[in-house]
Amino acid sequence: MGTGAWIGLVVGVAILTLIIGGIAGFFIARKVFEKQIRENPPITRNMIKAMFAQMGRKASESQINAVMRQMTNAKNNEK
Repeated sequence: MGTGAWIGLVVGVAILTLIIGGIAGFFIARKVFEKQIRENPPITRNMIKAMFAQMGRKASESQINAVMRQMTNAKNNEK
């Protein structure tokens, strides 16, 4: 086996390893993302309206916007 064959073999194995790693990384990242979304679902406007209704209040649009803004600020400050 010549030098060119060895170089070709090394390059082929490197490319194959990168492809397999990329596929494995994709599935692992997807699984982790789905787990995080399941454990910490994003809050929606309807959820805020339901929260206000449980407290016996009718939420105005400005109150909903204020809560959404507070949630966004809290998430940004956490990072």
